[in-house]
Amino acid sequence: ISLGAKVLSDANAIIICANPEPSHLQRIKKELAGRGIEVIQIPNAKGKVDLPKLFSYLAKEREINEVHVEAGYKLNGSLIREGCVDELLIYQAPCLLGEGLGMVNIGPLQELSQRDSWRIVEHTLIGDDLRIRALRR
Repeated sequence: ISLGAKVLSDANAIIICANPEPSHLQRIKKELAGRGIEVIQIPNAKGKVDLPKLFSYLAKEREINEVHVEAGYKLNGSLIREGCVDELLIYQAPCLLGEGLGMVNIGPLQELSQRDSWRIVEHTLIGDDLRIRALRR
């Protein structure tokens, strides 16, 4: 993250990272500590952020029990694959934008029984857009 990022103007921000280079991490921690921002390492074995441990940390240490994530298809897929998502809010606009990436990257299925099933509990029109709320089955 750029140290000039707008999100870092809030002293309540928490930066979660995996395994940055040690001298780089210490420099960033020192810079951000002066702004009241905490940097926390929660790595998994692959050098990425351990998502289940992250959500456990947020719940137990920060008493945060609801997190809204707006991300790209890779992070969305990782969150779903690792069991970190229990509710989806999907917004669909009535327009086509051409080639694009999917909503989630969960990999190919060998059998239909491997599908990730959700139950639609609410659908609402917001202007011309459709909002769908779904819960994991």
